Amino acid sequence: MEARLRQALQRAEEVGQALADPAVARDPAKLQSFGREHTRLAPVVRLAERLARLERELADARELAAETDPELVALARADLTRLPPEIAAVSEQLQELLLPRDPHDDRDAIMEIRAGTGGDEAALFAADLYRMYQRFAERHGLRWEPMSLSDGTLGGLKEAIVAVRGAEAYGLLRRESGVHRVQRVPATETQGRIHTSAATVAVLPEAEEVDIRIEPQDLKIDVFRSSGPGGQSVNTTDSAVRITHLPTGLVVSQQDQKSQLQNKIKAMEVLRARLLDRMIAEQETARARDRRAMVGTGDRSAKIRTYNFPQSRITDHRINLSVHNLADVLNGDLDALLEALRVASRQEQDAV
Repeated sequence: MEARLRQALQRAEEVGQALADPAVARDPAKLQSFGREHTRLAPVVRLAERLARLERELADARELAAETDPELVALARADLTRLPPEIAAVSEQLQELLLPRDPHDDRDAIMEIRAGTGGDEAALFAADLYRMYQRFAERHGLRWEPMSLSDGTLGGLKEAIVAVRGAEAYGLLRRESGVHRVQRVPATETQGRIHTSAATVAVLPEAEEVDIRIEPQDLKIDVFRSSGPGGQSVNTTDSAVRITHLPTGLVVSQQDQKSQLQNKIKAMEVLRARLLDRMIAEQETARARDRRAMVGTGDRSAKIRTYNFPQSRITDHRINLSVHNLADVLNGDLDALLEALRVASRQEQDAV
């Protein structure tokens, strides 16, 4: 831990110097990058200073314990009893902060929610997930910025793309990527039979221009007239934008904004996030880590969680964990599930 701590403190000093550099202040991308790193390293610096102070107090207490003054000896013995547990607790917190982490965890996130198998019921479940994550974001002080919404019937949701912005937005949500399954009696079911439907969630780290270089000649950009509810230029002008990334075949469409320029900017944000996600997935495949479960890797090919309404039970299949507080979770209280996933992921990384 000592070597990692030295490196972290040295890096914190370098970041502080960089933030004071006028050249960095004039570069928004660098300023944002160094700002995120400063936010991540600040708790390490605070804990390191507290640990050093406690260790000095412990050394002083040991010296005082050898004095002849009974009052000083009594105070020293009290400190010798109090300080070691405090030092151990701070050391444990510091060690947790110094463990290797995904470099993208402190980024904003792009979340994509789509109805899967199950027709109208799947769209209704996708809408439930949308509200669940929106409330989770509110609980954690994250900004929830819808980029594209496609409504389904009966109040459901076919597809939603949302930017989630704030401290460690991607780190908090990254393990939600996957297939979410629901078991319940649909409102349209007349015989009380339980149906099974699904929705998919993809959480991508928001990419910056320095991460993904997109050449203009690699893009095919089409404009077309928006569909859906009209008004204020929607349905009246060719403001919708479709961008095709020719080397990969990725296609992004955006029509929710009022102007063609706004739609193009939003579409490029989503395209960069998807390209970065693709690059990360390729890197993980190349490393070929042999893991028991796909905790934290964003594997969206397998069912990760089941929401069973009749039994008010949620089961996360990656860690075989079941909880019976479905209403609370759907109201955005995901912290216990996410913490269990984080712990399981850390244990697997330590075992590799």
